[in-house]
Amino acid sequence: MRILVIGSGGREHALAWKLAQGAGVEKVWCAPGNGGISQDAECVAADVKDVAAVAAVAEKLRPDLAVVGPELPLVSGVVDEFDRRGLPIFGPSRAAAQLEGSKVFAKEFLERHSIPTAPVYGIYDSPGDAYSALCAVDWPCVIKADGLAAGKGVLVAPTPDDATAFIERLMEKREFGDAGNKVVMEEALEGEELSYIVLTDGEHIIPLAPTRDHKRAFDGDQGPNTGGMGAYSADGMLSSELEGRILDSIVRPTLAGLRQDGHPYRGFLYFGLMLTKSGPHVLEFNCRMGDPETQPIVVRMDFDLAAALQAAREGHLAKIAAQWNPGASVCVVMASGGYPGEFTVGKKIEGLDEAGKLAGVTVFHGGTRRDGADYYTSSGRVLGVTAVGTDLKSALSACYDGIGRIQYDGAHFRKDIAVAALRAMSTGAG
Repeated sequence: MRILVIGSGGREHALAWKLAQGAGVEKVWCAPGNGGISQDAECVAADVKDVAAVAAVAEKLRPDLAVVGPELPLVSGVVDEFDRRGLPIFGPSRAAAQLEGSKVFAKEFLERHSIPTAPVYGIYDSPGDAYSALCAVDWPCVIKADGLAAGKGVLVAPTPDDATAFIERLMEKREFGDAGNKVVMEEALEGEELSYIVLTDGEHIIPLAPTRDHKRAFDGDQGPNTGGMGAYSADGMLSSELEGRILDSIVRPTLAGLRQDGHPYRGFLYFGLMLTKSGPHVLEFNCRMGDPETQPIVVRMDFDLAAALQAAREGHLAKIAAQWNPGASVCVVMASGGYPGEFTVGKKIEGLDEAGKLAGVTVFHGGTRRDGADYYTSSGRVLGVTAVGTDLKSALSACYDGIGRIQYDGAHFRKDIAVAALRAMSTGAG
């Protein structure tokens, strides 16, 4: 089996790394990949924003399966283009990917199918109307850009001033381009967030290990939103009773609703949930694996991911028995100084070999350039240092031990990933 992974970040490195371990896998490409991904896959040039160009790469390589990492090509219709050309690909159609591509579409879908979500104050396509609506909301208030904004288009605004400034950034300064053409304003839910991702062929599902991510740039959940600064997964995060409720009230109704609406879903489907006192509610959908959630998920997989994706594509996912390694896993992102604001690239990275030799530690590359045996920073999120352990404490210790071996100018990372969860576990509160 020959597999093409589409994308260039830490999620794609983790997918390529795991897919390459498949019993029947003889070749993995990554388009375009990055310096670190070249350790586990052959990188080929491609512009993921151009679905026709990506399809042309696949026509040349002729993989047995293409797997899409990031959201942009999915929302742009890469699966439809591959299908049109008779090329094998795994992921949702452009129509189904609107669940992530448009917050307005997602909200209307949730309400139409009576799936638990936060009540909406309104949807606005002009800044004036959005500003006026702030007079009649409760605080804090959630404001979302309608379109794709690389994980940075949502704000839980504590005050009218914060909300006004964010609307101005979205709709007047247009920091995220067309993503800010419309905004959704909704009530803020109280509870604990959870990333719940499933693999589905449209009918059957394999729930992946649950995770929690950390979006804010600095310790204590301070600073601006980022694409993600770390994530963890651990046994006991989700009781069987609560998981059953998530599946029955959210996951299965979502898949049934998509089929009913004429958009059957095949791919990874990510449910960003808030676990409230009244039960789980959907905050957002992603139509692919998360980044950095993928990293702690794949290191806990005790099954052949390549075989599972092929079965899902063919509609035979029920034949796959997914097993998970017990314990816990943690991914901490090492970023460029200044991220998610302005940052410089081209910094030489030292200590990667030393970190990778530690027991249980794997270093996934999110944004690196390779020059011979040397690696240099090339993006905002540079590395995802990932570790497994028998419990969360040992996984955390190994992960930060790995980080301690790596150096580059301006390296920035959070020092409190999963620390609150560890504290809750030690006190019996979680």
